[in-house]
Amino acid sequence: MTSTALYDIPGPLARRRHLLYGVLSTLVILGIVAWALYLLFDTQQFTAAKWRPFEYKGIQEMLLRGLGNTLKAFALAAVLSLALGAVLACGRLSVHRPLRWAATLVVEFFRAMPVLVMIFFVFVALKVQPLPALVTGLTLYNGSVLAEVFRTGVNAVERGQREAAYSLGMRKTQVMTYVLVPQALRAMLPTIISQLVVALKDTSLGFLITYEEFLHAGKAIAGNLDYDLPFIPVVMVISPIYIGMCMLLSWFANWVAQRQRRSLKTEAVEVAPPEPGTLMPGAGPHP
Repeated sequence: MTSTALYDIPGPLARRRHLLYGVLSTLVILGIVAWALYLLFDTQQFTAAKWRPFEYKGIQEMLLRGLGNTLKAFALAAVLSLALGAVLACGRLSVHRPLRWAATLVVEFFRAMPVLVMIFFVFVALKVQPLPALVTGLTLYNGSVLAEVFRTGVNAVERGQREAAYSLGMRKTQVMTYVLVPQALRAMLPTIISQLVVALKDTSLGFLITYEEFLHAGKAIAGNLDYDLPFIPVVMVISPIYIGMCMLLSWFANWVAQRQRRSLKTEAVEVAPPEPGTLMPGAGPHP
């Protein structure tokens, strides 16, 4: 009998070896965690003086205001990046050579430009307010990256799908809207969400241009001498919130993907079993 396994099933010796590797890795990780906790206690990072700021209503309001500003900047940058990416992707997929070259030049330029440089240029050279400067820099960078994601996703759809749609008399806009994009979206969704997570984390660059976002609020608290410079406690409070927002965005992407798989347009339709019915005229039994 031919084996269909892609790899050999581990035997008793291999299973014991894998178990040993797992135990050693766990011990190493626990040792690193214990060492980090020892350093935190040794440097008195859990003293009441360093954690007292979070009990005050003014500090809590500052953090909530910074979190709201972060979400505002991310929402604006995400919507504008998706729109800009779609426009640039259409330009790169255009059959008109000048339009395709212009879109390619824009995409390659802003993809190569560091996002922090763009934010500073808009803020300092163009004298734009912090929020528009931050959103502009994030939009130009992430929009150009998403343009390549959209273009690659559309081109990855099987060529026969495009040819079949054209053979039915559909125009290019209809082919893109009803045939190519819906199929490409499922493949592109994980990459799109990953890029949006990058945009969410890059909103922290706003504190460099005095935008009062979440990290800016944390920096103001951490640098306060009245609370014995609570840098580590601030990091321990802010980091889980950033991680939670990124995980929530990933969960939303998985939820959307599951909804698409359960869509009525893609679900298998149950066919009723055949039942005896009236014969069509002229379809009587043959003698």
